[in-house]
Amino acid sequence: MHLSSLHVVGLLATIALIVGIGIRSGRKVQSASDFSSGGSRAGAWIVCGAIMGTLVSGQATIGTAQLAFSFGMSAWWFTLGSGIGCLILAIGYAAPFRHSGCSTLLQIVSKEYGPKAESLGSIFCSIGIFISVVAQVLSATALLITIFPINSLAAAVVSIALMAFYVIFGGMWGAGMGGVAKLILLYATSILGGILVFVMAGGVSGLMDSLQSLLAGTALGDYSGLTDAASVHARFTSLLARGASKDIGSALSLLLGVLSTQTYAQAIWSGKSDRAAKKGALLSAFLIPPIGIACILIGLYMRGHCITADEVQALQALGQSIPQGLIQIESTAQVFPVFVVNFMPKLLGGIVLGTLFITVVGGGSGLALGMASILVTDIFARKNPRVKESGVNLKVTRGTIMVILVIAAAVAILVPGAMINDFGFLSMGLRGAVVFLPMCGGLWLKGKIPSRFALAAIIAGPVAVLAGKLLALPFDPLFLGMAVCLVIMGAGFCAGKHNGVSLSSQ
Repeated sequence: MHLSSLHVVGLLATIALIVGIGIRSGRKVQSASDFSSGGSRAGAWIVCGAIMGTLVSGQATIGTAQLAFSFGMSAWWFTLGSGIGCLILAIGYAAPFRHSGCSTLLQIVSKEYGPKAESLGSIFCSIGIFISVVAQVLSATALLITIFPINSLAAAVVSIALMAFYVIFGGMWGAGMGGVAKLILLYATSILGGILVFVMAGGVSGLMDSLQSLLAGTALGDYSGLTDAASVHARFTSLLARGASKDIGSALSLLLGVLSTQTYAQAIWSGKSDRAAKKGALLSAFLIPPIGIACILIGLYMRGHCITADEVQALQALGQSIPQGLIQIESTAQVFPVFVVNFMPKLLGGIVLGTLFITVVGGGSGLALGMASILVTDIFARKNPRVKESGVNLKVTRGTIMVILVIAAAVAILVPGAMINDFGFLSMGLRGAVVFLPMCGGLWLKGKIPSRFALAAIIAGPVAVLAGKLLALPFDPLFLGMAVCLVIMGAGFCAGKHNGVSLSSQ
């Protein structure tokens, strides 16, 4: 896709701004504590920036537009679930996290149920976070191959190089300060994108008319399972278009994932006070969902103006004519960047492309930081006490981030056509199944549940989620994983109550 000089100027200026912030934030890093939690000196907006810098990522923007292209309003669950999760994080968990005396969520689990629980949880949590890092690399790759004449391998390499630069030098300060700048840019560009869609489409009614004209009763609609105007309306205006179980399960995945992910907990720990931490999470709760609406509008608009390469091949195989005047895209992951290049003013479009790219880069780097913190604190430091030394810890954490990103790029290259948000929902659900209930037990049911039950839940929950995904169950596998965890932890609570003694050392 051809970019004008104005596109390039806007894109490079935006990237330079965020890189400059990363360099400036790196000057604040003097120790491992500064790197991982900002030295607990962050105000509410830095906390908000650190949360949104990771949570509002490729999945929330490019992934949401991609999903809206196929399923309309049900694509809102990623950002809506994220907002609800941040609200609960602020109200119910920010203060307990900060008063726990721990620096990772799994240390809370370990404090109550022992080091085995921490080690097992670290492994499964890391798998969950890694899946989400892959989604960010997929988003960045889709963006780069849309706007530059490079292949997937080169795009993946560039993506992880910038992710590494973004976080390795600044750590939580880089994620937080970059997140604030990105938040301002993302909001401005999202609002402008939404306004453009409304003007060009003629409002919501115009959007729906365009979809019905293209899909209702046409060969393209038949290929998509849309036979008439009623089915088009039902598909694109329902929050449950993919099925109640799947969409509600997706929302639950995001809610539990926010509460169970190290990256967002680190943002809470980075706050200079309980008030700052709570306010930062509350700001995130109210600011995230509207971004999803803007991305959905873009996805719907592009559904009325684009056709995928797979759809073209399917229509040709059936001997059907290809609708005229549509933009052909190779993958639905390109929906957002193609909109920007084709329908936005050029300089603004370049700024939006730069913002999108930094959004993805910030999301991937923040998740890699959270995963590295878990591995270094909960596994490596236990194996080698020298890793606890500030200087060594900082070097090991930075090296671990780089290894995570390289492996994620390799996986992303192997699955180039995947649905980005499917990775996001699975990742969040997996983390929730591992951490949430044992963490709640460690916070509020001290001495009530034997450690062997917590260990069983930490293993069985994520295994059930993965098994449900592989078996393609008719409901979201998170329900299965959380049900298994709840039964095991409930049995443990009954056993502890029957014994009537303190069990935290068992």
